[in-house]
Amino acid sequence: MAIKTGWEGRFLEDFEVGDIYRSAIGRTVTEFDNINFTLLTNNDNQIHFNSEYAKNTQWGKPLMNSVFTIAVITGLAVKDVSQNGFALGWDKIVLPNPVFAGDTLYAETEVLAVRESKSDSTRGIVIVRTRGVKQDGTIVVVFERPVMVWKREHAPNTGVFPEIKEG
Repeated sequence: MAIKTGWEGRFLEDFEVGDIYRSAIGRTVTEFDNINFTLLTNNDNQIHFNSEYAKNTQWGKPLMNSVFTIAVITGLAVKDVSQNGFALGWDKIVLPNPVFAGDTLYAETEVLAVRESKSDSTRGIVIVRTRGVKQDGTIVVVFERPVMVWKREHAPNTGVFPEIKEG
């Protein structure tokens, strides 16, 4: 029986400036997500959890918490961008349009720069711009982020599947 390796994400050598990755899945966000995240993070702005309050706003209904939106879009891009690394930050975050419960979000990421790390020869830095898009094509968030990514030969996550003991 041949064991087929699943998608392990990209390593530094796999990134090229100009490449665009689109998330393979979407994520429908819910009222529960919004209320739960908002309360977990102690955000007491009623626009996220009080429907009566939100009726009196220009949107007429609660907005999804913007930090939650950023987190979901970041998560949708992990398999393509940071599966073998970690974010060094988020830059130039813009939220041009609102997100509401019931919207389905997707991520599209463009590689802006790739370079070797100056302080660690086992890794490099990839700078990407990610756009969060909802089901109708409306852009809801745009941000850039530098990600520290392992070179394939130095990645700590290869060969970690346990040896199966029969019997």
